[in-house]
Amino acid sequence: MTGLGSGLRGEHFVAGRAERGTGEVFAAGDPHSGQALEPQYAEASADQIDRACAAAEAAKLPFLATEPALRAKLLRTIADGLVALGDELVQRVMAETALPQARVLNERGRTCNQLQQFAALLEDGSWVDARIDHADGKRPGLPKPDLRRMLQALGPVAVFGASNFPLAYSVAGGDTASALAAGCPVVCKGHPAHPGTSELVGRVITEAVRTLGLPAGTFSLVHGRSEATGGRLVLNPAIAAVGFTGSHRGGRALMDLAAGRPEPIPVFAEMGSVNPVFVLPRALQARGVQIAEQLAGSATLAQGQFCTSPGMVLWPAGEGAEAFANKLRDKLAAASAGPAVHATIRSGYERTLDELKQLPVTVAATGSGASADASAVCPMLLSATAAAVLENPRLRTEIYGPAVLAVPGGSRDELLAIARSLHGHLTATVHGDGDDFVEFAELLTVLRSKVGRLIANGVPTGVEVCPSMVHGGPYPAATDARFSAVGATAILRWVRPVCWQDWPHDLLPAELRDDNPRGIRRMVDGVVA
Repeated sequence: MTGLGSGLRGEHFVAGRAERGTGEVFAAGDPHSGQALEPQYAEASADQIDRACAAAEAAKLPFLATEPALRAKLLRTIADGLVALGDELVQRVMAETALPQARVLNERGRTCNQLQQFAALLEDGSWVDARIDHADGKRPGLPKPDLRRMLQALGPVAVFGASNFPLAYSVAGGDTASALAAGCPVVCKGHPAHPGTSELVGRVITEAVRTLGLPAGTFSLVHGRSEATGGRLVLNPAIAAVGFTGSHRGGRALMDLAAGRPEPIPVFAEMGSVNPVFVLPRALQARGVQIAEQLAGSATLAQGQFCTSPGMVLWPAGEGAEAFANKLRDKLAAASAGPAVHATIRSGYERTLDELKQLPVTVAATGSGASADASAVCPMLLSATAAAVLENPRLRTEIYGPAVLAVPGGSRDELLAIARSLHGHLTATVHGDGDDFVEFAELLTVLRSKVGRLIANGVPTGVEVCPSMVHGGPYPAATDARFSAVGATAILRWVRPVCWQDWPHDLLPAELRDDNPRGIRRMVDGVVA
């Protein structure tokens, strides 16, 4: 084993207690060399998972009853703790994922920003969507009751760490931050590709919970790489909802498990996307070369390891088409191979490419230079006709990695037909100039029904963390298109509405009292104030 295990002990955190596992032993691997990294981690035992869930259930009502200001302080304390880890955290992320320092620093900043944004949301308080309709005993016929409603936490949430975002979508990432903000205890399963990063972050959250005197079951972290570990967590009756970012296979398996429970629970899974890009005639003619450069850069960013990476580009025949195609081919041919965050991504990428090559697809370009990295993936440009894409559903599914499927020369009807044939995706991008958007209005209408985010004249990579962001989409991009996994509205996944009818005023939640002690925005008798 290689080093970089300083400060790490291979520990799980079960309701505030650091423990070693008792199951099969595994370790993170260096994506460059393939060598195992210290320390070793042992699979969480059934007893550890059950105790973590039992503690979360015991914390459910006490944590729900905490003041929003205290939960905001928890989130801010976690953010401060992540920064305080300094270079120890940065170096461990780099060792386990091969991500460059600049990317790790940026992701740490995003993770802290998410925590701070949810803290601010709690301090404002209006997110609970409080609504009050006062009683009217003099209403003719049937007297009107006093009705008041607001959003309330579902209960313990199981969060699965993502492989490609070891901070922002993992132990202290958006799912955990939004669930804690809502008042839901969290049991997190760290991703086995970066257990050291997970341990460092889990220790920060555990210490924050202890320092603020919150229930010990507010947070637990367990490690494991077997499907049985994740399955036992989802099937535990204490768990009220699940957050997941990863493959369609993994998300669908969790979804089916949760649906088969005696008491089914929601699984909010974000499972990837083709993120099609359409280049319309006037834009193709005016700036096709620039669009091709921009698209190639987006597709190869971080070796294509973003769920928003553009996996398909479609354009019509006409002026500018040849120059666009040539530039796209040249840029991808010049792109270098590089490491994926772990070897499983490489094997999955290569398996997908082998499958596609059995279909009516040609290899238009392959990235330059071999890489000695154990998990290296090489950029590739594939090409297929519009007819082939329509005839072969496999061509309309995600290639996770730095590959793009080009669909050149399609007629207006073919572009529209392909758009109609698409399943749900996170994004669709349309490049247009002048009257392009008017002339292809039907295409835009179809795409709007297929995606969570519609982008004009840009690239799909880059997900801004803000209240208006939608990071989700119709199935199979996500399991529930009504919600976003990013931004302030992500908190809505972990709550449900509760109504109080004719309740004694002094026993109402503060958010629903007439004097509005929290000073939040509410709807009262149909008027928002």
